[in-house]
Order: sequence, then C-alpha cells, then structure tokens
Amino acid sequence: MNDYHFELELQVRDYECDLQGIVNNAVYQNYLEHCRHKFLNYANVDFAQLHNDGIDAVVIKAELDYKFPLRPGDDFLIRLKMKKQGRLRIVFDQQVIRKSDEKLMVSARITTVLTRNGRPVSPEILESKFEAVGIVMEDV
Repeated sequence: MNDYHFELELQVRDYECDLQGIVNNAVYQNYLEHCRHKFLNYANVDFAQLHNDGIDAVVIKAELDYKFPLRPGDDFLIRLKMKKQGRLRIVFDQQVIRKSDEKLMVSARITTVLTRNGRPVSPEILESKFEAVGIVMEDV
C-alpha cells in the first residue's frame, strides 16, 4: 500500500510481549483498532456519539498476515486506507511498519459494517465527513 489515508506512530510496551519476547499476536488487533479510532477522530467522527445516535460500527471480518514480529521498544507506524465493498461494507486496509527500517511487520484487512438496531445501514452517513478531510472511498 503506497498511498494511505492516515498514519499513527506507536511504540511497543514490554507488557504487550509474550515469553518469546515478541508482541503477542492478539495485541496487533488492539493496535489496528486504536488506529481506526484515531482515524475517525481525525475525520471528525465521534465514535461514542455514533453509538449514542444508535449507530454502531461492527467488525465482521479480520484478516491479518503476520510477516515479522515487533519487539519491546520498537517504534512502529500503522497505516490505514479505507475502501467501500458493495453498498454496506467499509474495508480498512492496514499495515504495521517498523519505523527503523520501514519493514512490513503485519498486513491486515478489516471489514466492518454500520448497524442500527442490529441491522446494517449504509455508510453514506459518514462519507461526507471523510470527504471533508479529503478522503473519497474507492471500491474494493
């Protein structure tokens, strides 16, 4: 992914690592989610307010391809690009990149839908907010 819509920098904390001295696989999902939430803030979308308005963003599929492990103290970037899939799905293509050498550590595709009362709704309600920060969602 050469172009992306958002980037977040983080550092591995010791407690995120397992006995092997590498970041536990489940922790990467937390990193990816944190990046998506920061991206929504950047796009002036209030995740909590969406919920209060009866709209919830739900992950329906997570695909992670672990390439190399991060280790304690590693600085890394999480890059995000979002796309549309069909009428209802929003897909986040994300990468975890070790900052010191720009090495791809994890590649992920997270598929989400917006729901109201447990039923999918169109993401059109968010598209104007994304467009206001210069993001037009392409089709997958």
